[in-house]
Amino acid sequence: MLSRPPVPSVSTFAARPDWDVFCRVIDNFGDIGVCWRLARQLAGDFALHVRLWVDDFDSFRLLCPELDPGLSIQVLQGVEIHCWETCFTPVVPARVVVEGFACHLPETFVEHMAHLSPRPVWINLDYLSAEEWVSGCHLLPSPHPRLPLIKYFFFPGFAVDTGGLLRESTLRARRLQFTGSAELRSAWWRELGSTAPPASALLVSVFGYDNPALGDLLRAWEISERPICCLMPLSRPLPVLDAFAGRSLGSGDIIRRGSLEVRVLPFVEQDRYDCLLWLCDLNFVRGEDSFVRAQWAARPLVWHIYPQQAAAHLTKLDAFLAIYCAQLPQASSVVLRDFWHAWNAGRIEAMAWGKLVAALPQLREHALRWDAELSLQEDLLGRLVRFSCSRL
Repeated sequence: MLSRPPVPSVSTFAARPDWDVFCRVIDNFGDIGVCWRLARQLAGDFALHVRLWVDDFDSFRLLCPELDPGLSIQVLQGVEIHCWETCFTPVVPARVVVEGFACHLPETFVEHMAHLSPRPVWINLDYLSAEEWVSGCHLLPSPHPRLPLIKYFFFPGFAVDTGGLLRESTLRARRLQFTGSAELRSAWWRELGSTAPPASALLVSVFGYDNPALGDLLRAWEISERPICCLMPLSRPLPVLDAFAGRSLGSGDIIRRGSLEVRVLPFVEQDRYDCLLWLCDLNFVRGEDSFVRAQWAARPLVWHIYPQQAAAHLTKLDAFLAIYCAQLPQASSVVLRDFWHAWNAGRIEAMAWGKLVAALPQLREHALRWDAELSLQEDLLGRLVRFSCSRL
């Protein structure tokens, strides 16, 4: 593994880049979350010259506060970032081109790819799924209908014959260092302008789509026998939370009611969000990026999967539960499955929450085992770099 390179400036990047990564921000930050993490790891772990093309700097800035929306080109954390504008300025394509989540590259760029020698390795980085068909579709070629180009479908996944999961080389070491250091944990709370809750409190993070079940949970937490501190980073208003509080809430607001304390946090950048996941006893997450990071946190989690038409998302939910619960005792498996389905259906009974709390010690042990087993596999970027090198 190459050591981390010095931070370059825009003027440093004159030659043809190693990688181009294209991302359209659709909604909820999942696509840019994955692409930004991938680009940073390419630059940091592999010392590669990476261009990241993003069409929405305003949304991107929430994940990367140092981004200047007024600059169309800038270098941050070793990545050359370009604003992907409607009128695309022709550039020489990189040796490897990643199309994030079928975002469709500019036609002029694709034409240019076809005239290069050697031609770039063209990858469509697809969505994560635990479904069985993923293994059969991973790395399938798709020839361009009229140009001498081949696009390869790269599917993230949990099995060894899929694309794997994003995981920086230093991730587990950083987690262990943070969780083992009272000083680092105190510094994290200070940076947020807050203090750690009492050690007796159950610490829960909630990052999800708008969900009426959140109201059910808040009411159950209010009358909990054990104090509960809920940390809720906001990317947009949550009507259910506002209704519970009886007012419109923003970053920095705190709600205290009965046994419950809710702290509304700002939308934090990725590294700080990792620390949030490491701190908590239970993490509610959504989409893809936070879902994967919660697994690397080695903590119990509840996943709010992105809803799809005809409830197609529930098939994906069950596919993951099948592999995640395979080594759980039957009783804990049933509790977790029932709670995840209730959360995604938008209704949580107080009894379901009570059962989940009772199962948390066993779920914590399982989360540690799951993290350890997954970490034995090669990570997504290692597989992607190796595959790309084989096609160059």
